[in-house]
Amino acid sequence: MSHRPLRLYVDSMFTSPYALSVFVTLREKGLAFETLTLDLDAAQNQAADYAQLSLTQRVPTLLDADFALSESSAITEYLDEAYPERRVYPVDLQRRARARQVQAWLRSDLLPIRQERSTLVVFYGQKMPPLSPVAQAAAGKLISAAQALLAGNPEYLFGDWSIADVDLALMLNRLILNGDAVPAELVAYAQRQWQRPSVQAWVNLQRPE
Repeated sequence: MSHRPLRLYVDSMFTSPYALSVFVTLREKGLAFETLTLDLDAAQNQAADYAQLSLTQRVPTLLDADFALSESSAITEYLDEAYPERRVYPVDLQRRARARQVQAWLRSDLLPIRQERSTLVVFYGQKMPPLSPVAQAAAGKLISAAQALLAGNPEYLFGDWSIADVDLALMLNRLILNGDAVPAELVAYAQRQWQRPSVQAWVNLQRPE
């Protein structure tokens, strides 16, 4: 395994929920890494040198020696296997599968929430107009799934903390930090995840105006 510092490419505004997920994973694992930023508005992710590095031309992309990998859940799964000393996924097979299910769902569904509650709400304090009916339906789906996953009000989704907790908290915070109605126990859960030092390290990064 490489002893050279890992390199993590993220968006220059530090608003990507997927870059957050990988950044937190690296911090939780105590791995040395360098953070490099790309201005997505200026299409730096489509520049020839980055396109050669990142198969999908997206952030985040991780560089481990000469191995480049993009797509956040692929990266966090890779890191958990390559650097297994401190796990960010449940050790139990079925809980790990469920954590991956939650991650895949949050990345592929609930598009109206992502469209109407961008992460500028979370990281820049932007306020958005009321949710459309289709986004309200998506919010209802998110809330009912989160309540089912967190039945009995546990501290974490799967016994111990996992990276899926950060991904779910981020999605809930799109609503919570805009002032949308979210049940109190889910607000408390999201706030608890947000206070984790690895998450706060991302939240407190110096962002451009």
